[in-house]
Amino acid sequence: MTETEGRTAETPEALTPEVIQSFKGFGLDWKCRDMQYEVGKTYEHVGPVQACATGFHACEYPLDVFNYYPPATSRFAEVEQQGDISRHANDSKVASRKITVRAEINLAGLVKAAIEYTTKRCLPIDPKSPASATGTRGAASATGTRGAASATGYQGAAMSCGYDGRVQAADGNAMFLVERDDNYNIVNVWAGIAGRDGIKPGVWYHLVEGKPVEVSE
Repeated sequence: MTETEGRTAETPEALTPEVIQSFKGFGLDWKCRDMQYEVGKTYEHVGPVQACATGFHACEYPLDVFNYYPPATSRFAEVEQQGDISRHANDSKVASRKITVRAEINLAGLVKAAIEYTTKRCLPIDPKSPASATGTRGAASATGTRGAASATGYQGAAMSCGYDGRVQAADGNAMFLVERDDNYNIVNVWAGIAGRDGIKPGVWYHLVEGKPVEVSE
């Protein structure tokens, strides 16, 4: 069985035998390209494996699935990829020899998974200090009151989860915000991508009544 999708790969990395957990998009009928999938089943590709060319494709970073499947007209699943692995140079898309469709995941689940993905890659900092991610796929996290996190590198992510936290990011980078009440209880969470859905690159945002609002201070 063969599946191809997406863009032309730019110098994909060498094949490596791995087992990874990732996320995959489908049409509403559980088809990707012309191939039919089912939850709980494993599929194996015969032949070369190359990102954006051959093999089964999914994304390690949950929100990257939106680059290939729009949220309103798609379904998404947690998948396991194994065997030969070839990574895409431009985002977290991965091609593999085998893929197992583990479980369907909704948009809220993707956002939660994206936050967990980012948090695991964040380095601890002084909560009173701003955090900044400047390198490729860097992640910045701020936890204190009015903590500020920015992602100005390539394919980076910024998260602020303290009281009245704020984030900013370069075009295409991920942004995560947590809104807390005066007792520091979490009341809302939000995830977005700078340069999309009205979110301006390089502008500070905080979360007000569940919506990202530009910081006026």
